[in-house]
Amino acid sequence: MRWRCTISTLVFCVAAASMLINACNKKDVEKGTTSVSFEVPAGFPQPVYDFSKNPLTREGIALGRQLFYDGILSKDGQTPCASCHQQFAAFATFDHDLSHGVDNGFTTRNAQALSNLAWQQSFHHDGGILNLETQPLAPLTAANEMGETVAGVVAKLKGSGKYQQAFRDAFGEGEITSQKMLKALTQFMVTLVSANSKYDQVKRGTTSFTIAEQAGYATFKAKCASCHQEPLFTDGSFRNNGIGINPFLNDGGRIRITRNAADSLKFQVPSLRNVDLSFPYMHDGRFYTLQQVLTHYRTGIQQTPNLDPALQFGISLSNTEASNVLAFLKTLTDSAFVKDPRFAAP
Repeated sequence: MRWRCTISTLVFCVAAASMLINACNKKDVEKGTTSVSFEVPAGFPQPVYDFSKNPLTREGIALGRQLFYDGILSKDGQTPCASCHQQFAAFATFDHDLSHGVDNGFTTRNAQALSNLAWQQSFHHDGGILNLETQPLAPLTAANEMGETVAGVVAKLKGSGKYQQAFRDAFGEGEITSQKMLKALTQFMVTLVSANSKYDQVKRGTTSFTIAEQAGYATFKAKCASCHQEPLFTDGSFRNNGIGINPFLNDGGRIRITRNAADSLKFQVPSLRNVDLSFPYMHDGRFYTLQQVLTHYRTGIQQTPNLDPALQFGISLSNTEASNVLAFLKTLTDSAFVKDPRFAAP
């Protein structure tokens, strides 16, 4: 459902284009919940997530937010979802190449930034999860991530008076189940919409690029946008970008899911939204700066099997072009998103 803006609310509509519109909330008397409509930002396609199977409610979102930040979902009680997905880092892992798991251990990949998940059709670097509602099960049950079992989590939630009430508020009477837990987490995660960066404001006509940003945007569209397509800044595909194998991790990427040799060393193209905040980069966090990333594409491509044809000769960028592209990429930072109190720890 879209919010129809009158002239008097037009300015507010544009500024809040990516937000959940509380003015459209409706009370479900039977369930005692307040429904929340999802606003599609201007210029964005329709989401692929099916909201009809998990309608957003104020209570469901609140429960999901609480769960996202609570170590109760992990074996050691100290490793919530938010320990790897930190808001100030665009819900990525700040400053660590590999994310940390339970008992001060390390995972085998760099946690992906979280935003605009309602438009995403597969999850994880290798696309091994196809449903946002089941995605949390992978980190929750992985021994080197949250280290729990589904039964163990549900038992802890059932034993918590706080969660007993929160689940009743969100889903009505009935027992706490893993399905309800996953639906609540999903409701919170789909609200993580980032669409108010300087780039978005330029597109809406409320501000302008600098000369360097405009030049960088032109270069980006000519040399980068085939993979990082606007407005999501990813095409969702899996590609071998020539970084080669990490001998310590020996991570073959999508081949681990498909068992197809043609998918060796292919990883999902990440969104570049908030990319200036979500370092380090690549599935193994090998690059700590955007300059290093551009240097890789300019001169560091390894001629590995299945290398994306578009990268066979690297990406030709002069020093000036590279500098301008960096200036443009910084316009994808959504400061309101990473400071929004609705997404912070409750």
